[in-house]
Amino acid sequence: MNKYNIKELAEKLERCRNVNLDDVKLEDVDEITDIKIDRRKLSNERILAFLIKTKNPYIFKVNGKLVRIRFSENSNLTAEDCLTNVLKNLYR
Repeated sequence: MNKYNIKELAEKLERCRNVNLDDVKLEDVDEITDIKIDRRKLSNERILAFLIKTKNPYIFKVNGKLVRIRFSENSNLTAEDCLTNVLKNLYR
């Protein structure tokens, strides 16, 4: 995993988390079905690949509809746990 710039990815996540939906244009958002992740990679590698390939990992399109994901502050799950679960369900 040394090939990833973790600091840069963390900054991207922080920037993307705070995007106002009113400022998002549908044509500027990734279609989730167009994002291809190698299923042979370990889960951490798949998460990192997803973060790199998406413009905003919190906002994407599903069949042309805008979707935003958020994580509860009150949960015992980490953001990593939640992203892992999402990716496992999408790419099983």
